[in-house]
Amino acid sequence: MIIGVPKEIKTLEHRVGLVPSSVVEFVRNGHRVLIESGAGDAINFTDDDYRVAGAEIVSGAKEIFDAADMIIKVKEPQASETKMLRAGQILFTYLHLAADPEQTQALMDSGCIGIAYETVTGKDGRSLPLLQPMSEVAGRLSVQVGAYHLQKHMGGLGRLIGGVPGVLPAEVLILGGGTAGFHAAQMATGLGANVTILERDNDRMRFLDEYFHGRANIIYSNAAILEDSIQRADLVIGAVLIPGASAPRLVTREMLSTMKKGAVMVDIAIDQGGCFETSKATTHDEPTYIVDDIVHYCVANMPGAVPLSSALALNHSVLPYALALANRGWKDALRDNSNFLNGLNVCEGKITHSEVAESLGLEFTEPKSVI
Repeated sequence: MIIGVPKEIKTLEHRVGLVPSSVVEFVRNGHRVLIESGAGDAINFTDDDYRVAGAEIVSGAKEIFDAADMIIKVKEPQASETKMLRAGQILFTYLHLAADPEQTQALMDSGCIGIAYETVTGKDGRSLPLLQPMSEVAGRLSVQVGAYHLQKHMGGLGRLIGGVPGVLPAEVLILGGGTAGFHAAQMATGLGANVTILERDNDRMRFLDEYFHGRANIIYSNAAILEDSIQRADLVIGAVLIPGASAPRLVTREMLSTMKKGAVMVDIAIDQGGCFETSKATTHDEPTYIVDDIVHYCVANMPGAVPLSSALALNHSVLPYALALANRGWKDALRDNSNFLNGLNVCEGKITHSEVAESLGLEFTEPKSVI
């Protein structure tokens, strides 16, 4: 199979679909790998590094899309890229279609096979092994960027997240105790903040309670608790995820008027539409905006801020799945692994993920029927 890796073109996105060590594995399995020139430059993987790994360097994205049987990316294809996709071509990347009807329609029109990292499930049928590494990165980054934007010159209220002797630390409220929320809580407690996690799954609450052992407050989430907690928060981190579906809008515009002026909200769920009513996607060059005196950080590719760490972590998780697609073909690879099949979002013009179809009001096609 011919594997194509174009350079990412989303604003300030410096990750790369395959790092050189992953290219070696594809070549050893008998596949050709085409890398767009400069695809890894921003994270110090040069064209020569890829040549040594066995890749062929090509000058532009069109050559990649024209030749490749499978495109491996990091972020969802941009408009100029969806136009280059063709029927039967495999696209393996993050898609986040539930909040993106334009991209969804473009992928349907292309006739490609769109397999989304974020909806592939683990052996337990619930965990998300290809989303997990980026959720870990985003969770940790959320505290880092939140602490930075709490500084007064960044628009925040001017509170040091860990406090100092004689002065209270910041109140950090985390909505959702999944992977991203857990890693955010690790960072926030490590910095000395007073951390509260709102969660609704009883088993997850028990895990969090046992892990943090009093270093974080684990509270069952409901409307009354959220409304009360948000009034005390200096930093709110939205980390709620419903796989494949749009994120629930938990924090309303009205709630902002009850918050401290200069409080910061970081929306990790922005890829799925965001869990704050006032959220809108931003980029790393203009990451924040202010609504009702509340700082909003809603960067849609947060892990892109640390692209070297992110690309390596993502490749470690994606490689076995990508090799299965290349070695066996997409139908056989998905047919024999129902959890991998959950990653199939778009297939030859049809929507094959129920939550995506429901979120966008489109007809759902059972994925087993297309393999």
